[in-house]
Amino acid sequence: MNPVAVDLMGGDSGPAVIVEGVLEALDSTGGEIVVVGTEEACRPLVGDARVRVVHASEEILMSDDPATAPRRKRDASMVVGATLLKEQQVSALITFGNSGAAMATALVKVGRIRGVARPAITVELPVPGTTSTIMLDAGANTEVTPAWLHQFAVMGSVFCAARLNIDRPRVGLLSIGEEPGKGNSLVKETYQLLVDEPSINFLGNVEGRDIMSDRVDVVVTDGFTGNVVLKSLEGAAHLFAQAILAALSSGDDGVLDLALPKLLPLWNQMTPDDTGAAALLGVNGLFLIGHGASNTRAVASGIRNARQLAQADVVGTIRRLEGSTGE
Repeated sequence: MNPVAVDLMGGDSGPAVIVEGVLEALDSTGGEIVVVGTEEACRPLVGDARVRVVHASEEILMSDDPATAPRRKRDASMVVGATLLKEQQVSALITFGNSGAAMATALVKVGRIRGVARPAITVELPVPGTTSTIMLDAGANTEVTPAWLHQFAVMGSVFCAARLNIDRPRVGLLSIGEEPGKGNSLVKETYQLLVDEPSINFLGNVEGRDIMSDRVDVVVTDGFTGNVVLKSLEGAAHLFAQAILAALSSGDDGVLDLALPKLLPLWNQMTPDDTGAAALLGVNGLFLIGHGASNTRAVASGIRNARQLAQADVVGTIRRLEGSTGE
């Protein structure tokens, strides 16, 4: 398998955190990693036998226009990395930079899998006590068609099987009720398409409360709804954690000290740092987008997960399922 490529530029904290994440990933899994960045950013990794350095003279900033940046900055690290992916010199690319520009770069430089109408951002939501829930789309497409949601379901099922090692993942369609007739016209039309799709294990409609449960493995929705759900869950999790800490530390009875040993493992289980990055499914290469504020642990996790998905040939499986149907 070819190495994973990492874009060193674009993270909120600068290249240093991403470099530390690269080293942590190398120490834990071995192998080779390709890093792409300016000469200064790459300098700490020059000479490391485990790392292949590819210099890029530019970087795409968070303030850059996402749509035009890939064409204006052709020697940006993100663009150079995408070229390596297109040329199959690397098995995956992970970037922590401008997510809108990452989407545009993926489409311009790598392109879509033949037969896939639109790529979808695929997130892994940690669920305490059980396996994570895969949700897509998380923001790439604010307006969709039933045919697009149908493709999201197929791609999400392939991703879930590879990432979580689940045979025939349970796929649910997000709606306002479990009954087949519930939901808007988009959901109703999509429902029948998913019932007739033999490659997936369609569970039926699911509701918002099912996302953080053991009832479903893959939740399919449009990018507008998915992004609202994702941000709502993030906000609720932080608020809940703050409320618990405030309640436990309100007195001088030492309750917080007694509870922390049990709370910290739960917090570690729920943090997205173990996932590290969201996969852009439907692109003709394994392209992952990490959060700009990712810490060292998240960077290392993203690299390890990218390697796992590459080994499982997620893109190749989607290509075989979708490509034969034509666009």
